[in-house]
Amino acid sequence: MKLSEKAQSCTLSPMRKFTPYAMACEKAGKKIYKLNIGQPDIETPPEFFEAVRNFSQKVLAYANSQGIESLQEAVVDYYHRIGVEYTKQDILITTGGSEALQILFLSILDPGSEVIVPEPFYANYNTFIKAAGGVVRPMSTIPEEDYNYANKEKLEALINENTRAIAIINPQNPTGNVLTEQELEMIAQVAKEHDLYLICDEVYREFVYDTDDVLCAGRLKGVDDNVVIIDSVSKRFSACGARIGMLISRNKDLMAQALKFCQGRLCSATLDQVGAAALYKVGPEYFAKVRDEYRRRRDLCYAKLTAIPGVVCAKPMGAFYVMAKLPIDDAESFQKYLLTEFEDNGETVMVSPATGFYATPGKGLNEVRIAYVLKEKDLGRALDLLAMAIDRYNHR
Repeated sequence: MKLSEKAQSCTLSPMRKFTPYAMACEKAGKKIYKLNIGQPDIETPPEFFEAVRNFSQKVLAYANSQGIESLQEAVVDYYHRIGVEYTKQDILITTGGSEALQILFLSILDPGSEVIVPEPFYANYNTFIKAAGGVVRPMSTIPEEDYNYANKEKLEALINENTRAIAIINPQNPTGNVLTEQELEMIAQVAKEHDLYLICDEVYREFVYDTDDVLCAGRLKGVDDNVVIIDSVSKRFSACGARIGMLISRNKDLMAQALKFCQGRLCSATLDQVGAAALYKVGPEYFAKVRDEYRRRRDLCYAKLTAIPGVVCAKPMGAFYVMAKLPIDDAESFQKYLLTEFEDNGETVMVSPATGFYATPGKGLNEVRIAYVLKEKDLGRALDLLAMAIDRYNHR
């Protein structure tokens, strides 16, 4: 029987493809420090669990396809507090930011349509764009330039008759790059001039370490029909398992088409939406505390990495990831080595090989993405293990 060309053109997630090796490693009794996936160990605010415990309806029914009203209102209020005015009609609740991206690409792409994406990028963009029949048009960046992609000349050189959108993540996953206000405005003007969607994935908005604020694309003037925001409770509130995201835009035609896909999948989980609505009650002190924690982890991670001979990386300005070029031949072979051969006192470490974060063939071969989502003591031990493993791997 045949399989679809779309499915076969996709690859396994670089964050999860080595899970079978990890399961076997743990079954053998080893401890793994997991830096491969953005699963924070920050406690989820108790408001989520209290709201779920207090849910008193006798029937756990379908929610509205666009989301429950209390969650939409909570999201509207959150954006109002950061200076962005939306209405409930501008917000579709989705099953995580991942489904928001899937629905968006299904709504705007035809076979052969291109999306310009600065690389390295969140690896699942490859899957979401290809599944919708589209093509990733990569805009390459390098660590020596802090992975900066705010270059109008290079950006416009990638635009052609098939281009439908520019997709950015700000703060960026996996590099930690953060756009300035002027850089974001420039990219938005390019999108407007060429009649393109500007997809702004802002799920890490609160995690910025060297500037006071990140400009939300929703505050930009004159580009209401171009701007689409992807948001989520997963990272902001350390509630990854809740699987609640948002597709947000003032473009009424786009939202009308996206609603068709929302109705087709019926709704996001009702109880998760109830809990997510309560998360938005937490105050700015919560974000300040979490931001300080991640800043310390960022500083530790960067110091440990740059102390390893031969490692090249840029200091991340936001999110909780760092891309690092390691002095090894192949990151996937190295990851297998970490999980099948290497150990120190029964412990090893897991990272994400970086080829899956690129669309350009051959790029990222000796790079990894590291998620600094562990407590400082565990993070320090994990990076010490990484340094040991690099040395042993190269002297096998």
